[in-house]
Amino acid sequence: MNGRSLLMVSGGLILTFLVIAGCAPSYSSNGERIYYIAAGSSREPISHTGSINMMHPIGCVNCHGTDGKGGGINMMMWSFETPDITWDHLTSDVFEDHGPYTEDTIRLAITQGVDPAGEPLDEEMPRWNISKQDMDDLIEYLKTLN
Repeated sequence: MNGRSLLMVSGGLILTFLVIAGCAPSYSSNGERIYYIAAGSSREPISHTGSINMMHPIGCVNCHGTDGKGGGINMMMWSFETPDITWDHLTSDVFEDHGPYTEDTIRLAITQGVDPAGEPLDEEMPRWNISKQDMDDLIEYLKTLN
């Protein structure tokens, strides 16, 4: 396991422990909380299908990192690459198989696991069952990742 992967997995475990212990860190917005611990405005975990079945809640940060730039992940004898999900990258014209993401296609990627061309994302990407308000808040937070 490389250092970045170990840090992201360890960070997720530490956040889970803090939440359980009632010492959860404060977040500047609902979108930031969703990104870090996948708990929305209700403070309840946001459910998902597919992806990694972990022993603790998994948030975007576990795979995409605190900066949203993604990279190589090695956990539980499983290795995969996660993409850069910073707003500037997602909305740029750098993709070979499809055009830039928009707010609507980001919603589809998060909830249905498809890219702007309608093609499936990698199986590691969870399909989140997220409310409209929580999705709006998460997208606003993604816009801060540069």
